[in-house]
Amino acid sequence: MSVAIPFSARPRSRLRRLATPFVAPPVFDFWAQRLHPTWTWERPLARIVGRAPAAAGAVTLTLRPNRHWTGALPGQHVNLGADIDGVRVTRSYSLDAPVGRDGRITVTVKGIEGGRMSRYLLDAARVGDVLDIGPGFGELLVPAGAPEPRLFLAGGSGITPLMALVRELAGQGMAAPLTLLYWARTRAELCFVDELRALAVRHAAFDVRFVLTGESPQAADEATGRIDGAMLDRLVPDVAARHVYACGPGGFIAAVETALDGRAALLRTEAFTPPPRPPADDAGTVSVTLARSGRTLQLPRGTALLQALEAEGVKPRYGCRMGICNTCACGKTVGTARDLRTGTANGEPAMALKLCISSAVTDLVLDL
Repeated sequence: MSVAIPFSARPRSRLRRLATPFVAPPVFDFWAQRLHPTWTWERPLARIVGRAPAAAGAVTLTLRPNRHWTGALPGQHVNLGADIDGVRVTRSYSLDAPVGRDGRITVTVKGIEGGRMSRYLLDAARVGDVLDIGPGFGELLVPAGAPEPRLFLAGGSGITPLMALVRELAGQGMAAPLTLLYWARTRAELCFVDELRALAVRHAAFDVRFVLTGESPQAADEATGRIDGAMLDRLVPDVAARHVYACGPGGFIAAVETALDGRAALLRTEAFTPPPRPPADDAGTVSVTLARSGRTLQLPRGTALLQALEAEGVKPRYGCRMGICNTCACGKTVGTARDLRTGTANGEPAMALKLCISSAVTDLVLDL
């Protein structure tokens, strides 16, 4: 497994350590960025140095982070931020390849209807633009040197972290069998097709199948239909011996779990859509007190706290909006909240909860 990023581990100079107590980072950044757009005292930034079409409605951006970025591993996400129409917007995107030796990274972004950040990156962002960038996060990782056969299942944009893992394993010689099944509605929406086919030719242990849900197959490596147990048995007869990694929308991940029915040797999943609807009995409102501001709000049960707070004009920090990055996590000192992914309620005091995937069950006091 590659290290996060070699050049980021450079120790601070003695002069910088001595100067730190006397420097106001925002002031330093203001003047330094007039000399170079990514020069800052400590703030991680990344400059767009390349962009290329990836598929219908998708673009691949090449970014060069500055020295303050702490890196990411294949399979992980980073938060990217930009000012859009005067509002700071941050969203989470997966690296689609290991960090380059020169420190560059690539992300492939698919435009989402109503998605402010994705539309900005797809339509408006240009080479030379600078984005905020956060450290890598996420657990969709392949252990270094592990020899087990693997099955990657990608639904739509879920291909990006899995593509990073494919490229990582190919760089290591693809020692163990790997099968990738990649679902999209149409052929035009598939990314990385030529590269994946070339890798399958180059590495006997690698097999790729493109599964279309809205078109008929036209090539030997194409199939059609939605995922189920019969399809997995047909395309991957030894599925029970595989370590399975799956990424895609929440409905796709639920279908993966049903299709496998506990048969895989290991299953790691990551969903990138909002959590499922809450239980039907989560109705009515509760009082939510924001301890730091002193405000008390009436918020609906069954609605993600982040969404409910935003509707009341409160703007907590957030990133991925899917319970992975921890940007929106805050303390809860009183009350019971429900995890919208699992339906589990937790009334433990003095706990941290993720606002984007938690709803109020009872009155709450939050550290906001």
